[in-house]
Amino acid sequence: EVCGIHWSPDGQQLASGGNEGNVCVWTPQSTSPLHRFCEHEAAVKALAWSPHKRGLLASGGGTADKCLRLWNTVTGAPLSNVCTFSQVCSLAWSKNTDEIVSTHGYSGNEVIVWKSPSLSRVATLTGHTARVLHLTSSADGQNIIT
Repeated sequence: EVCGIHWSPDGQQLASGGNEGNVCVWTPQSTSPLHRFCEHEAAVKALAWSPHKRGLLASGGGTADKCLRLWNTVTGAPLSNVCTFSQVCSLAWSKNTDEIVSTHGYSGNEVIVWKSPSLSRVATLTGHTARVLHLTSSADGQNIIT
C-alpha cells in the first residue's frame, strides 16, 4: 500500500513509499520499479528529492523505524542514514543550501535541519506540543512553516 509519493524535479523519476517500509523508484515508461530500497522498518510517508543534485532522494520512516535515509537513484546505492529517535512525518530540501528539514512526531514533536549528505544535525527547533505533520517553505526559501 502506497502512503507517500513524490516526483523528481526533472520529472524523470517517481518515488513511492509503502506501509511495508519499501521505497520504490519508478520511471514514467515502466510498470516495474527501477529501484526498490527495503531498509526502512516501518511505513515511509516522507519523501523528498534534492533540488541541487540529480537523483538524490531522502526518505523518512515511521514510528517503528525513525530513520532518515539518503539514496542515489542514479546508481541505486544507499548514501547515508541517521536514527532520528522519533517518527519522520515530512521532509523538505532547502532551496538555497544543501540541507534537508525533517518534521517529527512521537516522541520528539520537533523540526530538525540536517546537512547533506552527512546527515549531521545543524539545528533542532522545538515548541510543538503534538506531531509536526507537514511543512512548507516560503517562495524565497528563507522561512519554513509547520
